[in-house]
Formats: sequence, structure tokens, C-alpha cells
Amino acid sequence: MTSAAPTSTQDTSWQNKAILSVAFLMATTSVGPGFLTQTAVFTNIYKIDMAFPVFASMFITFGIVMNLWRIVGVSGLRIQDIANRVAPGMGYVVGILLALGAVAFNFGNVSGAALGLNVLTGVDTTWGALFTGVVGCLLFVVHNASKRMDQMARYLGLFMIVLIAYVAMTSLPPMGETLKAAVIPTDINNLLLPTLTIVGGAVGGYYTGAQRLVDVGLQGKENVGAIKKAAWAGISIAVVIRILLFLAVFGVIATGAVLETSNPAADAFRQGAGDVGYFIFGLVLFVASITSVVGNSYMAISLIKTLFPVVARNEKAWCVGFIIITSLGTVTMNMPILLLMLAGLINSIILPVVLAMVLAATRRKDIVGNYKHPMYLTVTGILIVVVMAAASLSNISNFMTKFMG
Repeated sequence: MTSAAPTSTQDTSWQNKAILSVAFLMATTSVGPGFLTQTAVFTNIYKIDMAFPVFASMFITFGIVMNLWRIVGVSGLRIQDIANRVAPGMGYVVGILLALGAVAFNFGNVSGAALGLNVLTGVDTTWGALFTGVVGCLLFVVHNASKRMDQMARYLGLFMIVLIAYVAMTSLPPMGETLKAAVIPTDINNLLLPTLTIVGGAVGGYYTGAQRLVDVGLQGKENVGAIKKAAWAGISIAVVIRILLFLAVFGVIATGAVLETSNPAADAFRQGAGDVGYFIFGLVLFVASITSVVGNSYMAISLIKTLFPVVARNEKAWCVGFIIITSLGTVTMNMPILLLMLAGLINSIILPVVLAMVLAATRRKDIVGNYKHPMYLTVTGILIVVVMAAASLSNISNFMTKFMG
């Protein structure tokens, strides 16, 4: 699934296409069904205060993506290979941890696609999950799957923005109060769980984008400008979708409506824009989910293919196998909303380990050469590692009480 870079790094046409491909893949994979459902569930619980986690997640996203993408891009090494250079054997730990996190993500992605199909057609989520698995496998089996994945991410990403913007504009909440709550919420002490969960629900997209940088040829110190552009583009697209989604959901709740717990995001769109809004949500959720299924499966296999040669030799087959296993696992468990929420928590716990390895690599010349990583990014990254490591572990009991107790 690799694609060779052109011989001249001055080919701006190639660079711009690569930047957009990686940015949209990251954005659509990070703002997948997990984020859609998590935002709706938490907004239903925390109301206007949910503006703060959405606002805070923008800065956390910046700190993660700018550190992760720069080091992966400049080094030309995938995440697990960087970890192996930092501490021999650690790459296997990181690769397997992230692959397990990807399993949790894909359970959520397949569940999200099944919920979307249920909204669109009324088909049972079990059949919806199986259909999603078949579609995901076909997308990998078709000729030139890598190029198709990039194209799908671009077009479906734009489609998602238009659909979510339509619903957001039909049910705008009081903007003055919402902006105030984004900075000064009424009860900040209860907002740690939603903040960590929506960040965790999006990190799969950050990893996918980082791994994709290597495959499309955006690597080396000479391409650091293009890597920064790709990161900024991905962050910007993801942030726009997140804000519009929150406004769409909270706009409904601000009228006094209470969302159904079985599919809160769908109910928000239905109450905000009627049957048309409900149908639009089904499209948005299915689009977000199938994009994430493909992107996340690619990311999961890319995390282990350099560690295990048999995987690298049969990458496409392993991607298809990953989709089949997670689709069947989703059918067996049949708890779509809980799986979507749990995926965010699991990956918020794994994230500090990955980011710590990447930050350690910034001081290793055998990894980044004579590249000098900005000090403000290093400090930001360290803060994220410390805060998320401490907070994620303490939040496990809080999550279990709220969603499993």
C-alpha cells in the first residue's frame, strides 16, 4: 500500500495532493462514529458545559498531532519503529498496544456503521455490522486500495462537513452563553471524563495520519514545511467538524429536549431537523464509520507490519482479516453505544505511552538527524503526557460508574 514520492521534492502539485489526502484521512478517521456518539452522550449529560471539553480538545489535538507528525515525518519511521529505536523492544509493546487499541476502535467503527444503516434502512444492527464488514473488505480488495482510500477520505470528509453544517444551522444554540461556557464552565471538576474520552476517541485518526505520511512520501527534514501544512490542515478540518457537531447537538438540548439513550446522536439530528435531519445523521454516521473502518484497519496493520515480515508480505490480506474479525466481534458483543464510549477511554490510556516515546525521539540524532524540535512543542507534549496519564487512570472508575454501574 505504499506509494513512491516523486524524484523532486519541489513538485508542489504532488505535495498539495499528498497534504490534502493525509489531512482528510486524519480528520475523517478522528471524527468518526466514536466522536459523534461520545459528543452526543456527554452533551446530553453535561449540557452547555460540554462546550469546554470540545474547546479544550482543540488544544490537546494541536499538541498531539504537531509532535507526533513532525517526528514521524522527519524521521521517516513509523511509530513502532521509533519506539524500537528509543528503547529496543519497546516498539513491539507500542505496536501491540496500539493494535489492541485499534481493535477497540474498529468495534466502535463497525457499531457506528451498523447504527447508521439502522437509521437509513431500519435493518437490524447485526446485519448492518456484517454488511459493513463486507464493504470494508471490498474496499481493500479493489485495485489500488491505497489511492481509493485517500480519495474516499477527501470526498466523504467534505460531505460530512456539509451535512453536519446543515443541521447545526437549523438548531443553533444561544452563542453568547455557549462561548462563555467554553472558557468558564459552571462545573469544571466534572468535565475531565468527557474531555479525555473525546480525545481518546479521536487519536486513532492522529496515528493513521502519522503512518500515512511515511507511505505517501512526506518525510525527511526537507519536507518539514509540508508536514506542518498537513498537520494544520488535518487539525483545522477536524476542529470545524467537532464544533459544528457540538452546536448541532446542543442546539437541540438547549430547547429542553432530552435525547434517547439508545442512539442519542441520531435523536439530536431528528429533533433538530425532523425526518430530513434524521436521514442526514444516518448518512453522516455511516460515512464517518466506513471511512474509519478502512482507515483504522490500515493503521492497525501498519503498526505491526515492520515488526513482523509475514504481515508486510501480505498487508492487504491482513487488513481484510482485521475487518472480518472486528466485524464478527461486534456482532457477537452487540453493544454499540457502550463500545463506542469504551474505545475512547481505552485509547486515552494508551496515548501517553505513545507520545512519551515520540518526545524521547526528539533528542536522538540517529532518529531525527540534525532536526531541532521546537521547545514549545516539547513542553506542550510533556504536559499532555503527564496530565493524560494521571487523569486517564483515575477516570476508569468514573467511567465504569457512569456507563457500566
